[in-house]
Amino acid sequence: MSFEPRTTDELVRIAMSGGGFVLDAAARTTDELVRIAMAGGGKVRLTFRGMAARRTDELVRIAMAGQGSVSFEG
Repeated sequence: MSFEPRTTDELVRIAMSGGGFVLDAAARTTDELVRIAMAGGGKVRLTFRGMAARRTDELVRIAMAGQGSVSFEG
């Protein structure tokens, strides 16, 4: 199942409901990824792909929002 076509609001709802997923996040803004990561509340596994071009401070911000539940892939 591909999650890329889903809106940020839909992904937030899924994460808030306890659903983890893998997302090609290259086209999403850092603010969108922070919202999604926060929605998981540190309780679901979220993997964001396509993150190699992000600055370290962006990755740190997203990781902090996910409370240890976010993984990054290049």
